[in-house]
Amino acid sequence: MSLSSVYQHKFAEKLTILNERGKGVLVRMYNIKKTCMDSRTKPAFFSEKTMESSIKYINKKFPNLDVRGSTQHLGPVHKEKADIFRALGSYYHTFVDVMEFRDHVYELLNTVDANQCYFEIHVNFDFTKNYLDLIVTYASVIFLLSRIDDRKALIGLYNCAHEMIHGTGDASFPRLGQMILEYEHPLRKLMEEFGPHTKAVSNALLSLHFLFARRNHSADQWRSDQLFSLISNPAGMLAPINSDTMACEYLSLETLERWIVIGFLLCHSCLGTTQSCLDLWRAALRGSMYITLVRDEVLSIHKVTEEAFSNIKGYGKRVADVKECKEHAQTHSGQLHRGRRHFLRNAIREMETILANEPGLLGPKAIYVFMALSFCRDEVTWLCRHSEHASKSKNQEDFSDSYMAEMLFLMMRLRSLLRKYQNVLQRYYVQYLSCFDAQVLSSIIQAYTSVTKAPMQLRENQDIAKVMNLIIFHTKMLDSIEALIAETSDLSIFCFYVRSLEKFFASTLEEPSMLRYAIAFPLLCADFSYATDPLCPEESPHLQTCALGLCNNFLEEMAKQACTCILGASAEQRNLSEQLLPKNCAATISKVRKKRVQKASSKKGEPERDKPGAESYRKDRTLATNLDKLHQTLTELCWSLNHVVSFVVFEHKVTPAEYLSSQLETSLSRALVQLAKANPSSPELARPSEVLAGVQAYVTFLMSLMHRVGLDTGRLLRSVLLQQTQPLDSYGEQTLTTLYTNWYLESLLRQASMGSIVLSPAMQAFVSVPKEGEQTFSAEEFSDVSEMRALAELLGPYGMKFLSDNLMWHVTSQMVELKKLVVENMDVLVQIRSNFYHPDKMATLLPRLTAIENVLKRMTIIGEILWFRSMAQEGLQEVFSNRCPFLMGPIECLKEFVNPDMDIKVTLSIFELATAAGLPCDIDPALVSALANLKKDNSSPEEDYKTACLLLVFVAVSLPLLATDPSSVYTTEIDGFSNNIHCLAKAIIQVSAALFTIYNKNIETHLKEFLMLASVSLLQLGQEPDRIKSKNRESVLLLMQLLVEESSFLNTDMLETCFPYVLLRNAYHEVSRSSALSRLPTH
Repeated sequence: MSLSSVYQHKFAEKLTILNERGKGVLVRMYNIKKTCMDSRTKPAFFSEKTMESSIKYINKKFPNLDVRGSTQHLGPVHKEKADIFRALGSYYHTFVDVMEFRDHVYELLNTVDANQCYFEIHVNFDFTKNYLDLIVTYASVIFLLSRIDDRKALIGLYNCAHEMIHGTGDASFPRLGQMILEYEHPLRKLMEEFGPHTKAVSNALLSLHFLFARRNHSADQWRSDQLFSLISNPAGMLAPINSDTMACEYLSLETLERWIVIGFLLCHSCLGTTQSCLDLWRAALRGSMYITLVRDEVLSIHKVTEEAFSNIKGYGKRVADVKECKEHAQTHSGQLHRGRRHFLRNAIREMETILANEPGLLGPKAIYVFMALSFCRDEVTWLCRHSEHASKSKNQEDFSDSYMAEMLFLMMRLRSLLRKYQNVLQRYYVQYLSCFDAQVLSSIIQAYTSVTKAPMQLRENQDIAKVMNLIIFHTKMLDSIEALIAETSDLSIFCFYVRSLEKFFASTLEEPSMLRYAIAFPLLCADFSYATDPLCPEESPHLQTCALGLCNNFLEEMAKQACTCILGASAEQRNLSEQLLPKNCAATISKVRKKRVQKASSKKGEPERDKPGAESYRKDRTLATNLDKLHQTLTELCWSLNHVVSFVVFEHKVTPAEYLSSQLETSLSRALVQLAKANPSSPELARPSEVLAGVQAYVTFLMSLMHRVGLDTGRLLRSVLLQQTQPLDSYGEQTLTTLYTNWYLESLLRQASMGSIVLSPAMQAFVSVPKEGEQTFSAEEFSDVSEMRALAELLGPYGMKFLSDNLMWHVTSQMVELKKLVVENMDVLVQIRSNFYHPDKMATLLPRLTAIENVLKRMTIIGEILWFRSMAQEGLQEVFSNRCPFLMGPIECLKEFVNPDMDIKVTLSIFELATAAGLPCDIDPALVSALANLKKDNSSPEEDYKTACLLLVFVAVSLPLLATDPSSVYTTEIDGFSNNIHCLAKAIIQVSAALFTIYNKNIETHLKEFLMLASVSLLQLGQEPDRIKSKNRESVLLLMQLLVEESSFLNTDMLETCFPYVLLRNAYHEVSRSSALSRLPTH
């Protein structure tokens, strides 16, 4: 045949196009199979009971379907014909594409045989590769077609709907139906089809013999050959690595096995005639048990081959060979590949280290990099394929690898080096092409064309073929580096082996030495985009969802582990810092004091208690503490998360450090809450100072993370700590603010109202009164100055405002009840207010008052709440002054400018600002706001004002009743009363100031009126004949002095006008004397 006629066949173009088309058809067939296997994605018609009879009929009669005469069976199809036609169109046309693909493959294979094409992998690599690829792709399509169980129903339903709508069946249906029947037994039919092509196929396969033998070496052979070693020959480190067949060097071993196994399975007659074919076939059967058809669809090569050859006469020896190869593969293949993986990890680690330090070596040693990527990819995919399908193997450890992460990571590193130094490769090979390749090619062409009638056939002139292969590789280094990377290291197969990938990832997290390589799994998800095919765009969203989902899961799991280590190490640091708290040195101080007191020590001394810092002394460095292990694990995980700043998965930018930041924000919030409340079921809370010390230990350790991972710990801590100042964090969970607010209100202040806790102005704290079976905590440990300061620092201004708002809510609830009591006694109180100078009338009016004790009790509770608030405000003021002195100064100056003539709204605005900084104010703006909200719509301001005045009257005339209470005894130790009635002064003053501010009345005038009423009422105690009613008269009289001290609107001169100061002096003397006598020991 002439040369021009050969060119007209365009073999190269047809092979390329048909291979691309075949891969697309194969992917679409795979998509149909997976869709029909899943009940969630399967066409709805297959799940309907009404369609069952129609589908059974179609499967039984296929392809001879009588649509018009089978209305009884096809009635449901007729009802839904439009939906069926629309839904099954893509499925049907995919099967038509398979038929057309088969026709084109038949035609091309026959043309190739007719032209006696020459196939030699080392000479015409691309031609031979495309020819073998086409055979394997075609066989894979047919195998996959037979695995679609619903193929007859899909085709038959569509054709029936087509005929019902258009009056005639689809034109392709007869041939398509015949093809489906022919391939009921696909392998038998394929063997028949490829009988005429045995010579061409076997010649192409035989050209693989030397290449397959060289690629199929054991790890020991690779090691002895020093494969991939860049330093084995120091003198030749800069010499370029060349080969007669450059493309064969990085050809996948899996591809070779697929070619050999499927090729000889289809063209099996040569196995009995050519020993080389038999040896090559047996070698391929020994290496694997499964080969890939497409994605996770595999061919069990021994089982399929044995079944096929068992039905052929005279193939007993071949069946025996298959069984022997199967036994060998099951016994030795796992160990062989495990040894290869071990060798590759060490070799590639060395290569990556050298190339990272000397990227200039990438030019001359580029072929080594692509070979390494291809070899690693082969081993990874072999393990992935066999770990999924060889579940019943005897040696399961051969199909698992806890060190897989390192190999994946090294592959990613080599790829990143190729991309990073792509310009180095391009500069090197531009010079190589121009200075060497061009001259060699020119001299060879001149030599061969200078001979008379030179035929220039490649099979006879292999030197030029070798040079052409070399030049092709060099040009790829200029233009197709990314394509070569995908060809040699595409790991998108894991998109379809999700379970295996998750197992590898789980084993990586369990192996401490592999933690730093865990980032390889999220990076691998970026390869899933290679699995997309332009002929099957409908599966792209699924692949994207799978890739992003796995990437998120991997990074979240890594972040969780890192977060657990961070919080564990923080907790250890917190335990160490807790040893330095003052409470923990009490035992040491007590022990020292005992040694000084005791003259002779006991024979058996107490065991020495470790002092803080003892953990830093090590007798043996090999003994690792828990903190050491946490630091080691954390270092590895942080190194992994910080390996790349970001990467792209299906056009989504992924930032690993942000996963750690997000996880840490959630976990840190919970950890801080656990510092305060270790046991969620217990009502007990830790002291604010202890929690603050723990928070500071956490913060100190977290700030040290900045040099380990690219994490903005400052922003993270600000966000978490700011959330703790709010009632709920960003996840709707309780914060320190909520916990402490509820605890102080429900535990401390509630017990104070019950008399179990007493306010001590001398100690500036609430103190516990020992009672059996009641007290579970020491109040002074939670309410002294240092604790209030710590509380303010933990809760911050926002948290303290939340605490204040809740305190005010409780105050208003008491005020509501007090107003009710005033309304009940309003008539009597009006008369008392106008007749308090008439003792005879007062004597008749006072007994008519009801619920006097209730009024005093509720006012005392208000006083306790306001006292606690003032102590919390003092703590806030001190913290604010230390943290923001530049703000506190201007606020204090602004507060000093307030005067009585200023607009009340401006005054309250300034006071609100001052209160937010913790400064005390004459009028509490929070109390004013809370009480103002109590005004009812149906009551006039005059009535509310009258109620406020009468409330003061009620309290004033009720004070003498306190003298009858045995608990109304002033104690100098606490500078107060054991029933907390000294809190009345703050309640009266602050509530009065707030109420009369609301009604825009003069506060001083009303307080003077209250002082007058209270003086008259208390002075009458001196004339009380019943000594029981005036038992604690001196103690109660001191309340008058407390009122003056508490208020900025009253002074001693005002008190002197209505209450003799000598009575106060005598009362102080008597109270002090009684208190001193009570402390004397009894005899």
